[in-house]
Amino acid sequence: MEREKTACLTGHRPKYLPWGYNEDFDSCLKFKKDVREIFCDVMARGISCFLTGMAEGFDMIGAEVLIDLRKKNKWIKIIAVVPCKGQELKWTNEQQKRYCKILKKCDEVIVLSQGYTPTCMHERNKYMVEHSRVVIACYNGRSSGTKKTIKFALRAGCDIRVINPEDYK
Repeated sequence: MEREKTACLTGHRPKYLPWGYNEDFDSCLKFKKDVREIFCDVMARGISCFLTGMAEGFDMIGAEVLIDLRKKNKWIKIIAVVPCKGQELKWTNEQQKRYCKILKKCDEVIVLSQGYTPTCMHERNKYMVEHSRVVIACYNGRSSGTKKTIKFALRAGCDIRVINPEDYK
C-alpha cells in the first residue's frame, strides 16, 4: 500500500449514530449517499486504497459503501485492519455475519494482535493513520477514540474529511 494513494476510515459505533443499528432509516440512507460522494471525491484526487478498522458502525458502513463502489471501479483496494483476532465475538450473530461477509470481500486482512489488549484499538488507529494520506471520519465532536484519531492524523499531516452524523437526525 502506498501512503499517498491511501485513505482510512474512523468513526463512531452505532450508539453514537442517530439511527443506531437500524440502517434502514432515511437518515442513514442519506448518510451513506453522502459518504459515497466523499469516497468518490477522494478517489478523484488519487486515492485508490482504503483502510477500514472493521468496528461496528461507521467502519462497516464505509466498507460496504466501498464494496459497492468497487463494482464499477475495479481498481479500488479495500484493506481490513483488524485490531485483534476475535474482535467480533461479543457482537450479535447478525453483526458477526456482516463482519465476516465484509472481510471476505476485502483485498487483504491485516490482524495486528492475536488477542485483545487494552491498547489494540489505539494501535489499529495509529497503524491506519501512519499508512494514509487522507482520513475520512464520522465524527460528532464528542470526546472519543475518533477524536483521538483525528488529533493524531492532524499531527501526522493527513488531510481530514469529516462527516457529522448529527447532521442526519
